[in-house]
Amino acid sequence: MPLSPPVGRQHLHTRRVTCQGFFREDGLWDIEGHITDEKSYEHSSEWRGQMKPGDFIHQMSIRLTLDHRYTIVDVEAVTDQSPYPVCGNVTPDFKKLIGLRIAGGFHREVRARLGGVHGCTHIVELLGPVATTAYQTMSSGRARAFNEAHRKRQANGTAPDRPTEPKRKPYVIDTCHAWAADGPVVKRWAPDYYSGPDAEAVRAAAAGKEVELEGG
Repeated sequence: MPLSPPVGRQHLHTRRVTCQGFFREDGLWDIEGHITDEKSYEHSSEWRGQMKPGDFIHQMSIRLTLDHRYTIVDVEAVTDQSPYPVCGNVTPDFKKLIGLRIAGGFHREVRARLGGVHGCTHIVELLGPVATTAYQTMSSGRARAFNEAHRKRQANGTAPDRPTEPKRKPYVIDTCHAWAADGPVVKRWAPDYYSGPDAEAVRAAAAGKEVELEGG
């Protein structure tokens, strides 16, 4: 359903954010974000001179390389267009994110490392959708298939024993209305963390299905 028809208005500004997720041939994951800002009218910049409609005021990108635990193992940030000459000087500091895991508290830790004068506002803002793109990329069945195929290739055609890892609470729980811990989405897709009035029965049913699958 589209938005309702607007009143008469003049278009002034457009911000575009694009995020993409990739599985790498070395078994890691690249999550990339790109942000641009542009005006719909001609204006002047003290540094860049006359700016035409559609010229990018901001054009910045970041790539997070993650392991299968959502831990950042490498970072690359670039500033291609900015309003001031010094903006790009801070991009190397985004290496401070290495070692940080995309999980609960991620955005708080990003602000602690790169907030205020220690980072770029626009690239820091971009890390929000980049983080959710990581989850959308790495939590799918196709992603698990790629990961398993890579492990098999590493073992020259024999799948290695997969280490048993404790289940982790999906970080999206309680971050929005749909993923409320007592709601139908968590009940269906993450029953171990469901907190509705029938939580005990839901968890018992989920455990029964797991036993059935293992036995089958």
